[in-house]
Amino acid sequence: MTQACDLARAFSDVVRHRRGYLLLEWIRQAEQDAPKAMKRFAGFLRQDLDAVTAGPTLPWSSGVVEGSVNRVKTLKRAMYGRAAFELLRTRILTQP
Repeated sequence: MTQACDLARAFSDVVRHRRGYLLLEWIRQAEQDAPKAMKRFAGFLRQDLDAVTAGPTLPWSSGVVEGSVNRVKTLKRAMYGRAAFELLRTRILTQP
């Protein structure tokens, strides 16, 4: 249990402090010493290592775009079957 907690803290540190260069070493350590669920998580990270490493390394983020997409989808679900497309379009374009 202690090993799992230490690995979780190390992963949190890698993500929070944008130290993507340490991610491969974390994956190796997790695959060797971690409980089964954490080993599976490390295996999933290894499958797309370039993208996973780029996330905490590069300064760019798609968070703003994802937020906008989420807002539009929420409005679309709320208005489904209630009004014409023009009202949906107006609500999407007028809300901040």
